[in-house]
Amino acid sequence: MKVLAINGSSRKDGNTAILINTVFKELRQAGIKTEMVQLSGTIIEPCKACWACGGRKNCVHKKDMFQEIFQKMTQADGIILGSPVYTANISANMQAFLERASVVTDMNRSENLFRHKVGAAVTAARRGGALNTLDAMYHFFMLQNMFVVGSSYWAMAYGQMPGDVRKDEEGLETMKNLGQNMAYLLKVLEERRNR
Repeated sequence: MKVLAINGSSRKDGNTAILINTVFKELRQAGIKTEMVQLSGTIIEPCKACWACGGRKNCVHKKDMFQEIFQKMTQADGIILGSPVYTANISANMQAFLERASVVTDMNRSENLFRHKVGAAVTAARRGGALNTLDAMYHFFMLQNMFVVGSSYWAMAYGQMPGDVRKDEEGLETMKNLGQNMAYLLKVLEERRNR
């Protein structure tokens, strides 16, 4: 089993990456492979509404990392989306990525590209906007027939400067619980598929 995380932060290895890695630690302890893709330093182009993705199972534009990341998503058993709060919402790169991914899956609906995969989302917030940010990422999972993992609280931690989230003990505990719950659900689903 494998979980792919997409970190939509503009800061490489910043607070959002720390939160994802906290979840990853629990997944790895359960024997689940992990990989993080960081969008920092890249630009994900917005959807051009050309509909050329129909029947191709991926976007045809080759100007950015979208195709490679999307392909990894289709092969993963679980997906973690992570974004800091930017103006009470997800980052622009994450927004563009999810819009394109949604259009590709919609244009290839019969393929069920993400059906029954497990999804989780995390966010780092300075103050407000965390729930809007989580909702935007959770909506993607729900539109894809995915199972969404919960935790002991909203999957958020407070921090502005890189490393600040390490001071939010409750936030880190929430991430650990999220990782344990994700591992549990992935294993239950795998057992069911192997019956």
